Amino acid sequence: MTFLLTLTAIGLVPWTLWLTFSLPSRHLTDHYDLAWVGFDIGLATALALTAKATIRRSPWVVPLAAATGTMLLCDAWFDVVTSRGGGERAEALFEAFLAELPLAVLCSFIVYDAERVHASVRRLRGR
Repeated sequence: MTFLLTLTAIGLVPWTLWLTFSLPSRHLTDHYDLAWVGFDIGLATALALTAKATIRRSPWVVPLAAATGTMLLCDAWFDVVTSRGGGERAEALFEAFLAELPLAVLCSFIVYDAERVHASVRRLRGR
């Protein structure tokens, strides 16, 4: 398994270089709205499942928080780099710095120290 992951990481280097020079900087596509709506539905679901797992002190909280944090980082990245500039870019940066990135940090903390998070939930619930 480790060998496969390493090989894939190494293989992505020339692939990424090729994409850097071959992809157009502008591309029009159908279903752009569907892609973002679908992603946001998945993100909302991941956030809800992470919250539920945290409240229930479920062992699923760590993988869910990891997936949710990753999705939040991806959302921030693509919102910023696909924005048109001006007010749209400012809005994307505002959302990234005040919502998506802080929530991703919170998810990272859950992954790092799920036991402390579970203990905090117990204290808040009076149990």
